[in-house]
Amino acid sequence: MSKRRLRLWIRLLRVTRITEAQLREFLRVEHGSTLPRFDVMAALHRSDDDLTMTELSRRLLVSNGNTTTVVDRLELDGHVTRTTSAADRRVVHVALTEAGRRHFGRLAAEHEAQVNSLFSGMSSADLDALEEILQRLTPRKATVHDLDG
Repeated sequence: MSKRRLRLWIRLLRVTRITEAQLREFLRVEHGSTLPRFDVMAALHRSDDDLTMTELSRRLLVSNGNTTTVVDRLELDGHVTRTTSAADRRVVHVALTEAGRRHFGRLAAEHEAQVNSLFSGMSSADLDALEEILQRLTPRKATVHDLDG
């Protein structure tokens, strides 16, 4: 079973990397954008309110430095605003501008269509089965006992 699980991991990783590469290329060619910029805008779009840079970094699972670089570019493009907290000047809040919301709305619709196209070979039954399997697939922390046997 160990070898089968390893092959499964490699297959999942391969599918993820191929899909991500195709989405990166789509965003670059069709929109002159990047996946990190899309991810930042998506996180801000999903939020009910603005986010601090630290909250944004945590949601994206990246460093504050990486987030800052992406937010800098989005701010230059007029898609986000940054405001310093009145209570603590070290805290910076980020929010989508109205132009950023409109831009992200268009981008998200095309992104969804692209993902739909990439996975168009999967039937409804395939998707149901895969969703059910992936819901059960929550990696657990290995113990020393697991590694011995």
